[in-house]
Amino acid sequence: MDASTLAPTLRLDLRYATAGNFVGAPIDGYEAPRCWLTEPAARALAAAQAELSREGLGLVVWDCYRPQRAVDHFVRWAQKPPDPAQTERHHPNVPKAELFARGYIATRSGHSRGSTVDVGLVRSEDGALVDCGTPFDFFDPRSHVAADVAEPAPRCRRRLAEVMQRHGFAPYAEEWWHFTYRPEPHPDRYFDRVLR
Repeated sequence: MDASTLAPTLRLDLRYATAGNFVGAPIDGYEAPRCWLTEPAARALAAAQAELSREGLGLVVWDCYRPQRAVDHFVRWAQKPPDPAQTERHHPNVPKAELFARGYIATRSGHSRGSTVDVGLVRSEDGALVDCGTPFDFFDPRSHVAADVAEPAPRCRRRLAEVMQRHGFAPYAEEWWHFTYRPEPHPDRYFDRVLR
């Protein structure tokens, strides 16, 4: 289901439907900027948004359900020579050839099961991003949940994780923005429905 129907105040910044992502082009399967999730994950995300709104914060959503064809697009991108501009912006310290081995990209993604989200924090009053230390999709050890980054980033990462975990989402150690709802309704399925 479309999570924004349950939580219309979510800020959607769904990068893979645009060229503003680590590939530098719209990703296969993202024909519209939609946040589709399984119903339990969508309800949990809406509850997290409601909790944060009481303290003047909210969620920015960068990705939700991801079609398998999008994951396949990432795999094809990884086989091409590096683009210096994209390398500098998204993985300056990690060679492109190591992104899979280090867990930043996978040939099968939990996003394709419909219960994983990539989210950050924003201030409700002006929509400004809360500093979590690195941008979204910055493939680097500094993006690890336990990375040694300057304040206020650790405090903000903790707040995000606390709220998401309270509503049933488990964090992913390599990316502070990545959470999967548990128990997943479809733990062994990888869907390929196009986002329209």
